[in-house]
Amino acid sequence: MAKYFDVHPENPQRRIIGQVVEIVRGGGLIVYPTDSCFALGCALGNRDGIDRIRSIRQLDERHHFTLMCEDFAQLGHFVRIDNAVFRSVKAATPGSYTFILPATKEAPRRLLHPRKKTVGVRIPDHAVAQAILAELGEPLLSSTLLLPEEDKPLTQGWEIKELLDHVVDAVIDSGDCGTEPTTVVDFSGGGAELVRLGAGDPSRFE
Repeated sequence: MAKYFDVHPENPQRRIIGQVVEIVRGGGLIVYPTDSCFALGCALGNRDGIDRIRSIRQLDERHHFTLMCEDFAQLGHFVRIDNAVFRSVKAATPGSYTFILPATKEAPRRLLHPRKKTVGVRIPDHAVAQAILAELGEPLLSSTLLLPEEDKPLTQGWEIKELLDHVVDAVIDSGDCGTEPTTVVDFSGGGAELVRLGAGDPSRFE
């Protein structure tokens, strides 16, 4: 059964965040809130976690996983960014955007798009997500919690606990965080290509 944590949305309890991070470090798969909607997350090297996310969401090999990063410095370890892209991405973070960029050697190969060798990265503007990332000290491998039979992501922590009780290890609930996933911008071809319109204002990339 999944553990259930009720976390303050603006001042996350350090003791609870520590327990959540221990689950992640121990190979667990968590559901946690972000500034767009709930996400599934596990440690970077957690192969079982990746497979469990693929199974829950019924994803194929072409799916871009997201590296949820604490800050821009951390993000820069895993993707290559030229000066023009740097300014655009920097201006939009933290926020409800996912950026697809060429991966560096530090990015786990299992996460890369098989043909493009790209990876999705983002910096969330959410106190609970940021607290987890700060305590963990590395990115969370993440994917939006959108079940294959649903049109929109789930918004209620208790409902997520009921539905995924035996397939995730913890649910972190800090209240409704919305149903709109991130705006996805692909910079891998040089310019900005809007792949998905979502919670982030797309006008700066049009």
